[in-house]
Amino acid sequence: MNKREAIISSALQLLTEKGVHNTPMSAIAKASGTGMGTIYNYFPNKDALINDIYTRIKNEEKEVFLNFASDHPIKTQFENYFTSIIAFFVQNSTYFQFMEQLQASPIITLESKEVGKVAVAQVVELLEKGKQDRIIKDIEIEELLMFIGGAILSYLRYHFNQSKKTSPEHQMKMVWDAIKE
Repeated sequence: MNKREAIISSALQLLTEKGVHNTPMSAIAKASGTGMGTIYNYFPNKDALINDIYTRIKNEEKEVFLNFASDHPIKTQFENYFTSIIAFFVQNSTYFQFMEQLQASPIITLESKEVGKVAVAQVVELLEKGKQDRIIKDIEIEELLMFIGGAILSYLRYHFNQSKKTSPEHQMKMVWDAIKE
């Protein structure tokens, strides 16, 4: 692992453990085995480092949708999306913890948010097609995404905070029932 990757890895771990506001750059430097000057060679400030991690996660999240089969029924595609994105965050719990902290944070730049939009572009297309074909309710895409995202967020919070693990299948069915025409 090169120095930049060591900084990013250490930062992700510390930011999720201690919190974004409770993690100084000096702690990240120490954990990554680098000096403060080295960190600042790669990142001008902590916000830039946080945005780099955010966009990396969003780019990995985009990979979840590569296996989308647009020739399948809308419902099947939705089910694949819902279970795949939950599996992604279950397998990458630090990503979830990091993203949850920054959900409405002013630290995330408009440029980083655009990367986030690209990550869900296929879901937007799916919802648009579903609306066009009168399979999904004619509700604004942003509202549909907010509702679906809220269900995913709630499930993941429950999953990580309960000793008894459950399948997201019931939540997926409830969300589908709520958005279908």
